[in-house]
Amino acid sequence: MKVIFIKKTTLLLVVGVLVFLSAFSLNYVGVEVGATYFGGERKLPIYSVQTDENKVAISFDAAWGADKTSEIISICNSYGIKATFFLVGFWIEKYPDMVKEIYNNGFEIGLHSNTHPDMTKLTKSEIKEELETNINLIQDLTGYRPKLFRPPYGYYNNALIEVCDSLDIRCVEWSVDSLDWKGLSASEIASRVTSQSENGSIVLFHNNSDNIIEGLKMVLEYYKIKNTQVVPVGELIYYDNFYINIQGTQIKN
Repeated sequence: MKVIFIKKTTLLLVVGVLVFLSAFSLNYVGVEVGATYFGGERKLPIYSVQTDENKVAISFDAAWGADKTSEIISICNSYGIKATFFLVGFWIEKYPDMVKEIYNNGFEIGLHSNTHPDMTKLTKSEIKEELETNINLIQDLTGYRPKLFRPPYGYYNNALIEVCDSLDIRCVEWSVDSLDWKGLSASEIASRVTSQSENGSIVLFHNNSDNIIEGLKMVLEYYKIKNTQVVPVGELIYYDNFYINIQGTQIKN
């Protein structure tokens, strides 16, 4: 029998790696409010939803410009679908009539902060002020209190989600990024979205990107052919009896 000798340093390294991997597999487990990591509990926003239904949600972030928004509403209406518009406070102040048009056409309105900062660099009181100012601006114009928040740039931390929870607001990201803001052509936008869409996807668009109008038409035509139901984010997500795994997928218990 051939005997293999292993150096003590090598053995210690192998054992260390195995212990690390074991700890990793045990710690990164989806829990109701997020996941556990080595610094403690990590709270997660919603990126997508696990569902057997052929259903996706589409959303538009609005921070700069509004001249394409009415046409987006018209296109969605022509396909018989509704979406979610996440609105920044200074955009609301600049385009109050557009906010009313979005709301009066039956589209969902979500929060996108008041001044579009990196929310992870704010204190909890500053986060709360950003959200409450955003809420009040929308509520004063429409009478509607938003239930969803999308953080600018997608940046989040535990403090942000804890403040959202305290205000009964769901923090929502996206699982499909159209990258429309990068100046992609309409066909490139459509290709990205349709190739990545699956049941429970949340799709990110922007209301004033260069080729959003034609790109949106292509995407909605694809969903129509595939018999995919398109809904606002608030009609896709769960509000109770769920957990979120480490990928940010919301799963019903």
